[in-house]
Amino acid sequence: MARFYCPLPLASGQAIDLPPTAARHVQVLRMQPGHPLTLFNGEGGEFSAEVQHMGRSAVRVMVGAHRDRECEASLHVHLAVGMPANERMDWLVEKATELGVHRITPLMTERSVIRLTGERAEKKQAHWQAVAASASEQCGRNRVPLIDIPERLDTWLARQIAPADVQHAVLSLHASTQPLQALRADAAVTHSAWVLLNGPEGGLTDGEDAAARAKGFAAVSLGTRVLRAETAALGALALLTLAER
Repeated sequence: MARFYCPLPLASGQAIDLPPTAARHVQVLRMQPGHPLTLFNGEGGEFSAEVQHMGRSAVRVMVGAHRDRECEASLHVHLAVGMPANERMDWLVEKATELGVHRITPLMTERSVIRLTGERAEKKQAHWQAVAASASEQCGRNRVPLIDIPERLDTWLARQIAPADVQHAVLSLHASTQPLQALRADAAVTHSAWVLLNGPEGGLTDGEDAAARAKGFAAVSLGTRVLRAETAALGALALLTLAER
């Protein structure tokens, strides 16, 4: 059954007009009055619904029963990542959402190709948030990960505090690292959340790597193969969020 993200207050027995993005999607699918669908607003669970009226631009639906269904990863992972170039960030956001990421912070580092500030940064953030919502619709998630506005790595690092129940780790290209799998096993009992930092193409500089370690980030690796920045981020995320399956 088709699923749609509807960031509105939802209640059983309520008739609502779908927001523009969902309404366009319903129209593209050529749904007709009486057609069933599923709605979720990111606040937990999902609602059955039925198309009531199809207008030229508006789509009205009747909200049905609430289902307390969730498929979130047991481990909350905040992925802070140096933005890859071209359209790879779109792909990273989409796949990270499917893998269960809780939050993504796009970062500008010394080796970053993309630099975003002001209105351009806000527009990109809104675009990536929409990508995450669409991916949540597709993969069955009822909660949409938060995508932050891009910011500088040094500014972001300055705010980081490593509380006892949150494991901080940085994917490092240096020799003095430990396997991420080993750290995941050691931290499984005491840590219910992770902050995972990964650099852009070319990785973090020595100074950035050292700054992260100084903030309490454990240096980890994924093995001997050289992975693209976005591949490394997603591989690490999969090791964390799919470990319980």
